[in-house]
Amino acid sequence: MQSLIKGISEKLFSQSIRFKRDYETDFPKWEIKKLGKILTIGNGKDYKHLGEGTVPVFGTGGLMTYVNSFLYDGETVCIGRKGTIDKPMYYQGKIWTVDTLFFTHSFLNVLPKFIFYVFKAINWKEHNEASGVPSLSKSTVEKIPVKIPNILEQRKISDLLSAIEEKIGIERILLTNYQKQREFLVAHLFI
Repeated sequence: MQSLIKGISEKLFSQSIRFKRDYETDFPKWEIKKLGKILTIGNGKDYKHLGEGTVPVFGTGGLMTYVNSFLYDGETVCIGRKGTIDKPMYYQGKIWTVDTLFFTHSFLNVLPKFIFYVFKAINWKEHNEASGVPSLSKSTVEKIPVKIPNILEQRKISDLLSAIEEKIGIERILLTNYQKQREFLVAHLFI
C-alpha cells in the first residue's frame, strides 16, 4: 500500500501527472526554491524543566511524554536532526520537540501539509553529514532545492495524498480486524 502512495507522489513531484485548473487550463510552471526561502527551521529543546501537561513532546523516535508548555502552536513538519533523519512527521497543534528533532514554521507561500509530502519525497540520507549516527544541520536542510507549485495546486496535491493515506489507514485497521477474526475462528474451529 505504501508503494501506491510513493508511486503517485513520484509522478506528482516529477510532474509527469499534473492537475488542471478550473476550465481545464494548466497551472503555472513550478518554481525551484531552497527550503530556507520558504520556511523557517526551529530547534528542539530540553523539556525536563517543564511540568506534566497535555502538550506532546516528540523526538526522532516519536512521542516521548507530555508537558505543560510548547515550542510551537500550529501546523508543522518535523524532521530528524540526529538519529532517524528520514521519517518526516506532520503535526497540527501545540508541540514541543527535543534537540534531535527540527520543527518548521513561518511558511512562505507554501502549505505545511504540502511541505510534509515534499519532505517525504526527499532522500534525506543523501544529505547525511555524519559517518556514525545519521545527522542533519539546519544549514544543510535550508539549502535543499525543491520544486514548488502555486498554492491551489499544492492544495490539490496535498488533498489527494492525504486521502490516499487515510484510505491506507482504514485498510490497515480492516486488515488487523480480519486477522483477529481469523485467529478467533481458527482457535474455536475444533471445539
